[in-house]
Amino acid sequence: MLRGLYDWTMGLAESRYALWALAAVAFVESSVFPIPPDILMIPMILAAPRRAWLIAGVCTVSSVLGGLAGYYIGWGLFETVGRPVLEFYGKDAYFDAFSLRYNEWGAWAVLIAGVTPFPYKVITIMSGATGLSLSVFMVASVIARGLRFFLVAALLWKFGAPIRDFIERRLGLMFTLFCVLLVGGFYVVKYL
Repeated sequence: MLRGLYDWTMGLAESRYALWALAAVAFVESSVFPIPPDILMIPMILAAPRRAWLIAGVCTVSSVLGGLAGYYIGWGLFETVGRPVLEFYGKDAYFDAFSLRYNEWGAWAVLIAGVTPFPYKVITIMSGATGLSLSVFMVASVIARGLRFFLVAALLWKFGAPIRDFIERRLGLMFTLFCVLLVGGFYVVKYL
C-alpha cells in the first residue's frame, strides 16, 4: 500500500497538473489543512529536478497567499472559523494571554512557524486575530516560506538522485519519520 501511494504521488508529480495540485495544497495548508505541501513538493522536485526553482516558487507564493487567507480568518472570521480551528489545535484557551504579547514578537513567530514543522496555520490565524501589522506579517511570511521551500529545493536539486534512491530503498522508514514529525508538530502545538 505504501509503495502504491508513493508511486501515485510520483506519478502526480510528473503530471501536467502537478503545479496546480501543489499550489492548492500549499494554499490550504497555510490556513486550515494539516498536511504540509512538502508531501507533493519533494516528489515533484525528485521527478523533475530541472524545475526545482519553479516548484519552490509556486509553493512559496501559494503558501504565502494561503497565509493571507489564514490572516483573514483570524481578522474577519475569528469567532466563526478561527476559534474552531484553534480549538482543534488546542490553542483557544491561551488566546487572551497570547494576544497581549503576540504583536511584540509576532514577526519572529511568523518566521519560526514558517520555517519549522510548527503548524504555520496557527500563526497565520493568530496574526490576523491579534491585529499583527499586515506588512510585517507578509514580509515575515515571504522570508520564512521562501527560505523553507527554496532550501528544500536546493538540497534536492543538488543531491536529488541519491536522496531519491535513499527514499525508495527506505520508504517505510521515511514514512515513519514523516509521521513522527507530523504528530510531533501537533503535540508541540497542543501542549506547549
